[in-house]
Amino acid sequence: MTMSKKYDLLIAGEINPDLILSDPNLTVGFGQVETLVEKATLTIGSSAAIFACAAARLGLRVAILGVTGDDFFGRYMLEALRGRGVETAPVLVDPDQQTGLSVILSRGADRAILTHLGSMASLRGEQVSETWLGQCRHLHVASYFLQTALQAGLPAALQRARGLGLTISLDTNWDPSGGWHGVAELLPQVDVFLPNENEAIVLTGEPNVDAAAAHLSRLCSLVAVKLGTRGGLARQGERLARAPALPVDVADTVGAGDSFDAGFLYGYLNGWPLERSLRLACACGSLSTRVPGGTDGQPTLAEAMEVIGAG
Repeated sequence: MTMSKKYDLLIAGEINPDLILSDPNLTVGFGQVETLVEKATLTIGSSAAIFACAAARLGLRVAILGVTGDDFFGRYMLEALRGRGVETAPVLVDPDQQTGLSVILSRGADRAILTHLGSMASLRGEQVSETWLGQCRHLHVASYFLQTALQAGLPAALQRARGLGLTISLDTNWDPSGGWHGVAELLPQVDVFLPNENEAIVLTGEPNVDAAAAHLSRLCSLVAVKLGTRGGLARQGERLARAPALPVDVADTVGAGDSFDAGFLYGYLNGWPLERSLRLACACGSLSTRVPGGTDGQPTLAEAMEVIGAG
């Protein structure tokens, strides 16, 4: 891995904690019905931050860019990220905004998410500055559809990154608005696209994930698709790779996709073959589900390599 830049990754995205309410038999009723749950956990949330922690856990040098408020949740997130080896100096603290929050109702393999956006959607394209881009090898953009203030300026930000020699990855996550606009126009500037199966199918209108991956690979040179308990697939031109998930006892799936992304990009940035990068991605995603929360189960590189082998 080249060390000519200070950081391997600059992550642009949302920064907020998750409040996870977990119970395998969880159901929710309105009408002033009180529901008891087994466990409540306040932890690092947001796709960008969970991805940052996963990448740092694997040994990548990581900086994160986003917006928080000057409040308890914002300070909690910055301290937690620094504690996991993530550089938070690029983060913009806005005292006029409230840090966002997601409340996750988890039943183990399934979950519902309630999100207060707060400052999560406030990052603007011009704030993805050459000052930070110039210190990094790769730019990862998380939660495109939540980043409503970023969308208009993102094409120019990607051009700046490209001009400075960075490679670029994108994980859109789900579009709460249902519009799914803008991604096809971005993909020609993206080196690695990281949707999950449902996102890939909705974005392309294809009937299944294989057709969706083929469609996306005509827009973007490398596509890695998360398939949940079925692992993942990756497509690079006509080359197709598949890898299984690991058999683990799932505590919850929060952040599994972000850990998958970190594993895949670790391999990509180190020049690994497609299949090996995908196996690491699936291992990182699977192992992250062993304990509640998006970050506490994330593996080190040694832990992940032990389960996938050195091949």
